[in-house]
Amino acid sequence: MTDLWSGLELRHLETLRALARSGSFHAAAEELDYTQSSVSQHLAALEAIVGLRLVDRGRGRRRIALTPAGRILVRHADAVASRLSAARADLREYAAGAAGPLRVGTYQSVSARILPTLVNRFVERWPGVEIEMRDSDSDQSLLALVESGDLDLAFSVLPLPEGPFGHAELLHDPWLLLTAADSPLATRARHPTLADLANEPLIGFHPSRSGALMEDALLVHGLTPRIVFRSNDNATIQGLVATGFGSALLPALAFEEHDSGVAAFPIDVPARTIVIAWHADRVRAPAAEAFVATAVEVCAEIGHGARRQAT
Repeated sequence: MTDLWSGLELRHLETLRALARSGSFHAAAEELDYTQSSVSQHLAALEAIVGLRLVDRGRGRRRIALTPAGRILVRHADAVASRLSAARADLREYAAGAAGPLRVGTYQSVSARILPTLVNRFVERWPGVEIEMRDSDSDQSLLALVESGDLDLAFSVLPLPEGPFGHAELLHDPWLLLTAADSPLATRARHPTLADLANEPLIGFHPSRSGALMEDALLVHGLTPRIVFRSNDNATIQGLVATGFGSALLPALAFEEHDSGVAAFPIDVPARTIVIAWHADRVRAPAAEAFVATAVEVCAEIGHGARRQAT
């Protein structure tokens, strides 16, 4: 048996609601900008679908009234209209970037030093946007999620791997040489240099792009690093340095400067360039664009932010 309700259209319900509000076919037609015959046709179609008379058209009466069935249905029609109005509002906010989730990938030093200020400022400006964070030791894994569409944005470092990525440069993050505060490297008259690391036990990162960039910089200077321990936890590395177990090269963002057991020195290793990346072939929602702009703003306050955007 055919379900006649499948033929129900929103205009049928809107016609019934207009009749309930106005009390006449003429007024309902004016309200909806229909002809009076169209209003009659919509009502007739609706009554055929539900199988009940919905409007009492009493003879000689200029005003009409809903039947009990009509009053029941108009309550549901009002609820449908309310839900559609809410849906329109939600989609309008989503299109404007004021609502919906924003998925951001991050890693340890950014999470500790950049995100607190960035997220606080962004939430104040875009309170309807839910930020979903994903943390990883590897920015390459985050970029893979950007490419697959599972993340909208991800923090990373240059150079980016080959892929469909646009990015905005945020911050130049210099490397520091960390050594125990009472070590020979820290107590000598001059600052240590890369050459002083030739035979120095070093605490390094597990294989990652940041670790590789640091170790490659040493190799370029003819130094083969003597790695005695590896960890991707910045606090672990700094804690071991304080014990005298070894020295370490650590990005400035990752350094806890209030640690009296560690001395930190600038070192001749090219700084990391931190960026925020997105999929260049996908449309960025306004909220994502605003998050990028806020990241640039916050990083400019933290250090020498680079505002240039690449596509």
